[in-house]
Parts: sequence; C-alpha cells; structure tokens
Amino acid sequence: MAKYAYPAIFTKEDGGYSITFPDFASCYTAAETLEDGLEMAQDALCLTLYDLEEDDDVIPAPTPMQELIPGEGAFATLVACDTTQYRKFFDNKAVKKTLTIPSWLNTLAEKAEVNFSVTLQNALKKELNIQ
Repeated sequence: MAKYAYPAIFTKEDGGYSITFPDFASCYTAAETLEDGLEMAQDALCLTLYDLEEDDDVIPAPTPMQELIPGEGAFATLVACDTTQYRKFFDNKAVKKTLTIPSWLNTLAEKAEVNFSVTLQNALKKELNIQ
C-alpha cells in the first residue's frame, strides 16, 4: 500500500485514446477525451497495483521515461495513484475483530462511553501513518 507513478502510453485512435502501461501487460484502458483518459488510466493502474498487493506479488519498478519510444500519434506520460486512498474508497466494508484488553481499562472506557471501534481505527491509522 503506497503511492506509485508509472509511465503510460496514450495513442490517438478514432474517437479517442487507447492507454497502455509498458510495465503491466494486462493494464490498459481507453477514453474519448484526454481528460477522461488520465482519469481512466489512474483507475486502471490503481486496480492493477491493488490486485498485486492483495496477492503479495512482486510490483515491478517503473520503466524510466527516457527509455520509452511511443509510436506515431502517441505520447508517454506518468500516471500516479495511491493504493491506500483506493482502498479507503473501494474496500470500505467493516470487518469484525476480537481483541483483549485489561478489565480495568474496559471498565474505565465504558464509563467514559468510549467508542471502541473508532478508537481502534484511529490508533491503527496513527500506527500505520495513514491520514
């Protein structure tokens, strides 16, 4: 779970752009406009990286931009994504956890009407340096 930037090749086609990522054979998309293409490219890249993270697969280093030679009618640009933000938006289902705390701490927290779920979430975000 991290921030990434990978080169994408945008190729002008009839009716829009096709977008491929040299570092990922199965990561590609298309769009009618350049603006939509940038958004679609970010989504495709984030989904690809999310899947690799979930499967504990090796994530390749990005190809340096100077090594890319886009074909005629094409150009290369970097596309950035943040899989932590992606997870927050798309993988937001609740998961039940069982934990153990000392009885005295539980008593004080209940008397103070502490929300255990919120407290644990906040502590985990702090521990993992997640905003």
